[in-house]
Amino acid sequence: MATYREIHGKAIKSISTDPSAPTDEGQMWYNTTSDTFKSIVSSSAWSSGSPMTLPLAYRFGGGTPTAAFAAGGSPSPVAGVKTEEYNGTGWSNGGDIGTSRYSGGSAGTLTAGLIYGGYFTPPASTKGETEEYNGTAWSEQTNLSTARYSQGGFGTQTAAVYTNGIAVPGVLNDTEEYNGTSWSEGNNSSTERYDIGTAGTLTAGLIFGGGTPPPSVVTATELYDGTNWTNGPSMNSARMQLGGSGTQTAALAFGGRYTPPGSVLRAYTEAFDGTSWSETSDLATARRQLSSNRSNTGNSASLAFGGNPIPATGTMTEEWNTSATVITAAAWASATAMNTARKALGGAFGTTTAGLVAGGNNTSNEGIADSEEFDGTSWTEGPNMNYGRGWMACCGTQTAALGSGGYDQPQQDGDNKTEEYDGSTWTNGGALSQEMYGGGGFGSQTAGVKAGGYNNSLPPGNVTTQTEEYNGSAWSTNPNGMGTGRYAMTGSGPATAGLVAGGYQYVSPAGQTTKTELFDGTNWTTGGAMNLSRKGLGSSGNSQTACLVFGGNASNAVAPVTYSGYTEQYDGTSWTTKPTMATGRDGVGGSYAGTTSAAWVAGGQSSPPAAVTTVEEFTGETTAINVKTLTQS
Repeated sequence: MATYREIHGKAIKSISTDPSAPTDEGQMWYNTTSDTFKSIVSSSAWSSGSPMTLPLAYRFGGGTPTAAFAAGGSPSPVAGVKTEEYNGTGWSNGGDIGTSRYSGGSAGTLTAGLIYGGYFTPPASTKGETEEYNGTAWSEQTNLSTARYSQGGFGTQTAAVYTNGIAVPGVLNDTEEYNGTSWSEGNNSSTERYDIGTAGTLTAGLIFGGGTPPPSVVTATELYDGTNWTNGPSMNSARMQLGGSGTQTAALAFGGRYTPPGSVLRAYTEAFDGTSWSETSDLATARRQLSSNRSNTGNSASLAFGGNPIPATGTMTEEWNTSATVITAAAWASATAMNTARKALGGAFGTTTAGLVAGGNNTSNEGIADSEEFDGTSWTEGPNMNYGRGWMACCGTQTAALGSGGYDQPQQDGDNKTEEYDGSTWTNGGALSQEMYGGGGFGSQTAGVKAGGYNNSLPPGNVTTQTEEYNGSAWSTNPNGMGTGRYAMTGSGPATAGLVAGGYQYVSPAGQTTKTELFDGTNWTTGGAMNLSRKGLGSSGNSQTACLVFGGNASNAVAPVTYSGYTEQYDGTSWTTKPTMATGRDGVGGSYAGTTSAAWVAGGQSSPPAAVTTVEEFTGETTAINVKTLTQS
C-alpha cells in the first residue's frame, strides 16, 4: 500500500495548533494537543446575506456575487421601477428602470446589465421593452419581437437570449437573440414552458425546470449552442419559479415551487456539471419567484434574493459559496433587557461591554431621569439625571457622556439643558442657545456637536438647521448650519469629522428623509443618501466613514413601515444594507462608541405603541477555516 508521502510528496506534520490559512486546504496533520488527525476541507453551503430594501418577487437580476443588480419586481407598481445594487456585503439604491415591470428576462453585469420583457399590472400588460444598465442609469433599447414574461433570459448585454415564456395568447417555445442593438429570431426549444431556470451564455446556455400546459411542472433540461437546442439530463426535483446561475457546465438551480395548483415551496439546490444534476445543500428558506445574479463564473458562488411569500422572504438574500472557509453571517441577537422601558432615547453612549442609557420618555411621553449601565451581560441602575427628558442629542462613552436638549410631556416643549456624566455623577453643563429636542449629536464630552432639532417657537415647521459646538463647559453657535432643517436624526463621528443621517423634515417633500450630511468642523456637505427614509433611528461606530444605523419610523416605495428593524452601514460615501433587527422600533438608543461589527440597540417604541425594554446585540460577519477531525470507520 502506498504511503501518504508517496502519494502527496510530503509527510504528515505533527503540530500543536491547527493551521488557519485557506491555502492549507487538503493538507493533513497530526494535532499533538488533541491527539487527532485533521485536515482542511472545502464545502458548499448557503449563508445569510444582508437584506434588500424592498420586499419584492420576480426581480430582474444580473452580475456577480460581489457586484450584482436587482431591478423591478412584484407586486408594487411603484417599486417596480426600483434598482438595488449588491457589493458582496449589502444592498444600496441604484438607478430606476424606465418601465415598471417584473418577471422578465435579464443578463449581463452590474455595469453592463440588460433587462427585457416582463409583466405589469394594473392594468395587466405584457412588456417587450429592453433596457441597458451602465451601473448608474438605464437606457431604452429596441423592443423584443414578441412581448412576453415569466423569466427565460441569460447571456450578456451584447449577446443575450430570451426563450420560452408567456405571451398573448399563450405559452411559447420560441427564442430571440440580442446583439447589443436589436433582437432576431432563433430556433425554438423542444418544449413550451414558463417560469424556468436559466444559466450560461448565448453560445453555451441552458434552461431547466418550469411549468408547461395544462399545467404541470417538469424536470427537463435543454442546452443551447447559439443555434440549436438539445435535450440534457433531467433535474432530480420538478419545479417552477426557481432561481438559476452559472454556466452550461457548472450551473445551480435553487428554490421554486413544486406544483400548480398550490404553492408547495422548495428549498432544494441542485448542481449541474455538464453531464448530470446532483442534489446539494438546500437554501435556508424555501421560496418561489426568487432571482439570482445570473453569474457566468460557475457554480462555486451565487446569490438568491427576494421571492414569495411576501413580505416574509421578499427582502431575503442568501449567498452560495464553495470554499475551505466557513462563513458565520452578521446578525442581531437578543440580549438582556433593560430594567426600565423607555423610548425617544435619541441616542445612547458607550460600547457593547461598557454601555449607558439615560433619560427617554415612557409610553405617556413623560420624561425619565434614571440611567442604566451595561457590561455586556447585564444592566445595573446608575444615578438619575438631574432632569427627566427624552430626545436628547447624545454622544460619548460610559464614563464621559454628554446629553443636551430634550423633551418632557408636561412642558410639551424642548429644553436647553446639558448634562455630563463621569461614570458616577450627572452634573449640569452649559445651556444650549435655545430650547430644542431631537437634535443630532456627535463628538465627545469635551468637543461635542448638536445639529438641528425641533422647537415649537420656530416657524415654519418648527425645525432648525442650527449647529452648536461644545467645548466641555459652554456651547457656541457655528455660523454654518445644515442644508436641511430636521429633527429625530442620528449622529456619528468626532466633532471635526461627523455626520447626521435621516430624521424628519418639513420642506417638500415633508416627512422622513434619507438625507446624510457631513461636518468637517466648519462646514456641512451632502453625503450619500440612506436606502430607507426614517426618523428615530440609533447609531454605532462614532465614525464618519464606518457608521452603523438601525431602527426608526420608516417609509419606503412599497408602504410606510411604522416600526423598522432596518440596518444600514456607511463607508464615507454610500450606505449598504445589513441584517435586520428582530424587533422593529423607533426612538431607539444605540452604542454610540461601539463599532460596525459590535453594537447594541436598546429600548424604543414598538407595536402596539408602547415603550419597551428590548435590547439586541449586533455581531459582524466572521470567517473560519473548515477544519475536520479525521476518524476511522
